[in-house]
Amino acid sequence: MSESSSTKIALIGSPNSGKSLLFNRLTGLNQKVANFPGITVDISSGKSLVDNSTEYLDFPGVYSLKAISGEEKLAVDSFYKALDKGHLNAVICVVDATRLEKGLIFALQVLETCRRHKMPMLIVANMTDVLELHKIQLDSQGLSAALKVPVLPISGKTGSGLDNIPTAIASATAPTEAYASVDDIIASDDSLNHRHAQQLANQYGPKGDLLIKAQSRLDQFFLHSWVGGISFFVIMYLLFQSIFTWAAPIMDGVESFIQVVAEVVLAWVPAGMASDFIADALFGGIGAFLVFVPQIFVLTLVVGMLEDSGYLARAAVICHKPLRVFGLTGKSFIPMLSSVACAIPGIYAARTVDSPRKRWLTYLAIPLIPCSARLPVYTLLIAAFIPAQRAIGGLIGWQGLAMFGIYVFGIICALLVTALVSRSSAELRSDLPFVLEMPPYRLPSWRPLLRNAWNRSKHFVTKAGKIIFIVTVVIWVLGYFPNQGASLGDSWLGTLGQWIEPVFAPFGLDWKYGVAILSSFLAREVFVGTLGTLFGIEDAEENFVSLTQQIQDSGLPLGSGAALLVFFAIALQCVSTLAVMAKETGSWRLPSQLFISYSIFAYIAALLTYHLVEILI
Repeated sequence: MSESSSTKIALIGSPNSGKSLLFNRLTGLNQKVANFPGITVDISSGKSLVDNSTEYLDFPGVYSLKAISGEEKLAVDSFYKALDKGHLNAVICVVDATRLEKGLIFALQVLETCRRHKMPMLIVANMTDVLELHKIQLDSQGLSAALKVPVLPISGKTGSGLDNIPTAIASATAPTEAYASVDDIIASDDSLNHRHAQQLANQYGPKGDLLIKAQSRLDQFFLHSWVGGISFFVIMYLLFQSIFTWAAPIMDGVESFIQVVAEVVLAWVPAGMASDFIADALFGGIGAFLVFVPQIFVLTLVVGMLEDSGYLARAAVICHKPLRVFGLTGKSFIPMLSSVACAIPGIYAARTVDSPRKRWLTYLAIPLIPCSARLPVYTLLIAAFIPAQRAIGGLIGWQGLAMFGIYVFGIICALLVTALVSRSSAELRSDLPFVLEMPPYRLPSWRPLLRNAWNRSKHFVTKAGKIIFIVTVVIWVLGYFPNQGASLGDSWLGTLGQWIEPVFAPFGLDWKYGVAILSSFLAREVFVGTLGTLFGIEDAEENFVSLTQQIQDSGLPLGSGAALLVFFAIALQCVSTLAVMAKETGSWRLPSQLFISYSIFAYIAALLTYHLVEILI
């Protein structure tokens, strides 16, 4: 069937209604699902698993058809455009059955819009598994009769009721009854719609306040002025500690596997240039990078657990007051935490920051938040200089504590920058009110979480792997010729490296580290692959040794290692981040300014760190 003859169905709903999880279920795509407003930042599409001629469009979650944030404007404008141009065949409005009144306020707006466009509409009441757990019911038939549109109870988590969606949408018709007292549905949103939604929820919705009581008890703990703050720091510390604790066995397994494969492959390859290339560039460069991928998986998984559980909204509330001191808002916390995985989704997530001024300040902070691309560099240097020992009865690992410290350092730098910039202009200190919905606490859906962590790791490897492969090949060629790797210092790369060595010599770094740093401006993780290739060429006669051991054997001073950590924590070494920021801001001015200023800032801070550590030790 041609693209033009396919049936297009829009999925629209409020944040935390389970809309994106439903989209995943219907299409089998790996759309990210999280229990926080604004996680879905683009319109996604996918073919139905049961009918290839049906295409579902997942619009970002919005609270009202009157847009406030940049993300809401994207969703609402696109929704109206699709309706006006006849691109849609039907609309599915997703509401949270456990918060029916809130969902119906928005659903009535969608219903009136569909009536005007003569668009068939279906309302799906999600989260019925929660109602069944607490033995409370929703009168979907009565609600359907009152609204004169189909209302289908489902559970996106368990899959209950999803088989009925194709039949229900096929039999759906355009709404015929108007619920607005005036011509403009938005104008009556705060009056008639609220009253009507309340009446419908009271009459047909689940009875009892068990869900509200359960949420209130947990909020009393997590939002407590003292206990909530302590629990926040404990949770954040456990997040970074898990990067080493959970990933360490997998990393050891990956490293052993790479060594075994390298020995097997090289045994079949005759000695010479081909053998040297496979050993130094492939296994020495790319292999050194792959060892750290399990940490990307663990980091994405743990952050996803926090998102899906509903805790991140509470974390945003906890962080609002301290972030306000630095010119930011509590809503900046989510883009900043999203940047822990990658700065690019963090930049997209900044659309949820209502105030354009606070959004601009959030853009300043995001590149300084430690991302997963920095993680291999951090892990390599921490493993080389920090002993893998534990303290306080094994509760605290020194390496995990060091990782937590470097992440805190990056966050502090981000906050200091935004504080300095915000205080330079009275205009930047103004703000819109901080309003954030508290989603219900939910147990994470493990399959989407594991799938997302796997896909994130795979995407990281495929995206970074292409760059690393190209860079390592170039580095290997320059380092291998003209003397076939006999002397790395006399190679073409050695000659080039000696030209740039004076730039990094003040950190106690030789030209090999200088070359690795320069190559990392394409992407930070290239540093590990480049260094692995260089050490592989230099120590070609040795058996395979981990890159960590090679750094330790090279005699790199502690001050140089600390300087490298500080440099990578601050420098903006990601072309993709710069391009996405230029797209979001509509200009290359801000990305160019940040690239230059953060590079200078990183160099000065690294230089000071090196001399400070050398003085102290």
